[in-house]
Amino acid sequence: MALTSSDKNNLFSPIQLGELTLANRIIMAPLTRNRADEGNVPQDMNVDYYRQRASAGLIISEGSQISATGVGYPRTPGIHSAAQINGWQQVTDAVHDEGGRIFIQLWHTGRISHSSLQPGGVLPVAPSALKAAGQAMTYDGLQDFETPHALALEELPALVADYATAAQNAKAAGFDGVEIHAANGYLLDQFLRDGSNRREDGYGGNIAKRMRLLLEVVEAAIAVWGSHCVGVRLSPENSFNDMEDSQPQQTFNAVAQKLSDYPLAYLHVLEGDMVTGERRVDYQALRSCFTGLYMANNGYDLDGGNSAIGQEYADMVAFGKLFIANPDLPERFAKNWPLNTPDQTTFYGGDEKGYTDYPKYSAK
Repeated sequence: MALTSSDKNNLFSPIQLGELTLANRIIMAPLTRNRADEGNVPQDMNVDYYRQRASAGLIISEGSQISATGVGYPRTPGIHSAAQINGWQQVTDAVHDEGGRIFIQLWHTGRISHSSLQPGGVLPVAPSALKAAGQAMTYDGLQDFETPHALALEELPALVADYATAAQNAKAAGFDGVEIHAANGYLLDQFLRDGSNRREDGYGGNIAKRMRLLLEVVEAAIAVWGSHCVGVRLSPENSFNDMEDSQPQQTFNAVAQKLSDYPLAYLHVLEGDMVTGERRVDYQALRSCFTGLYMANNGYDLDGGNSAIGQEYADMVAFGKLFIANPDLPERFAKNWPLNTPDQTTFYGGDEKGYTDYPKYSAK
């Protein structure tokens, strides 16, 4: 169905991402659900889940590891094997058959992993040998994070090449683009923030050096995809996964400004701290540092999303939990229909319950 819009842009207004026309600005956020099959391969219920939500202006898939060493959780899909590419192809075909658009989020968890999840039982990698506080989710239950292996300079080109290969695999799987996950305490975020990056070489120290790896990954992805098919996700003050930065405003203003040099599809920012609920960073100031399309995320509802777009604070708004529980979220928003309540006990792992069994709205 065609969603209505006023003369002023709102959540229901179409928007152009490069050559892609999105039917609306209601974006499905990347959502880890831990429901891949053996070998971290997307399976039939993943196809159903994404097909049900194809009315989003754009779906951003759950984080998908770029290599076997990027794994940080059980049953999260990858994009580095032939079986995974084939599994994702079934997903993208289903979304496209429904008229939807879908990007894949390229993910490396870095130190937020465990040796039991790594090939050969080696230690996870990170910018510096700093152990994160907390525990890893493994196939044997929760286990304390380990002190990671600090990546040597000579190891970084292969890491960037893994991102490039994953971007190529995403194209082979039929995605419309890729989002580079540089948020929420995972590997690229670990390089960006000074609480986790204590390097003294060309990838550590000032922010120009700390963002170097992210920029190399961005350039590698753009080389595969061309203009406006690559997005980047940041989380300037999210303390999830034991993260901090001494100057988050200055750090991420600088990152946003530098990312303006590239023909990105968008900059996707998780605003505030998911752990504490605080918002100390001035996100309008950060947004003003980026000249491209800005996607806001975290705690938005229908009114907040419309307000953000109408006031030109954001160009798109990503919704997470609301999309988990409401596969028809755009239509519910458009018609002011009541929303299903998400069941948090089924967010991570399990079967179709709490995954594909949320009903679309039906007036009875």
